[in-house]
Amino acid sequence: MALRNIVKSNDDLLRKKSKEITVFDDKLKELAADLIDTVKFKNGVGLAAPQIGVLKRIVTVDKGERDFIILVNPVILKESTETCVLDEGCLSVENKIGPVKRPKRIIVKAQDLEGNTFTFKASKMFARICMHEFDHLDGILFIDKLEPEKNKEI
Repeated sequence: MALRNIVKSNDDLLRKKSKEITVFDDKLKELAADLIDTVKFKNGVGLAAPQIGVLKRIVTVDKGERDFIILVNPVILKESTETCVLDEGCLSVENKIGPVKRPKRIIVKAQDLEGNTFTFKASKMFARICMHEFDHLDGILFIDKLEPEKNKEI
């Protein structure tokens, strides 16, 4: 639909909690299309609505091979105790990459653009992307979770 500007980390909007979505209409579908168009154009792997200036609980994440899914009101139901530290970056945090510790696997509950609820399991990079984008919905940036360099795993 349209490319949107990416909100940068110095903007206070990125530190605010997003509101739950209760109306599933054409405006939501347009927002979802804008998220996908923008993340693809920026060659990213995920994008949350706050990153384009909209404080709503909707994200898009790459399931792999540029196959993006929209998640509305996502919630992590369960996460593995097994963790991994990998470098992350963010379209909103320019020129910064750093090690972040996250669970290796998660179970997520979300809604689609029609309001239907579904659950799924995510692991490896897909899980990491989901968690990174879900953090944006609560005003958290990956730089808030950086691990000390000495603990970095490759």
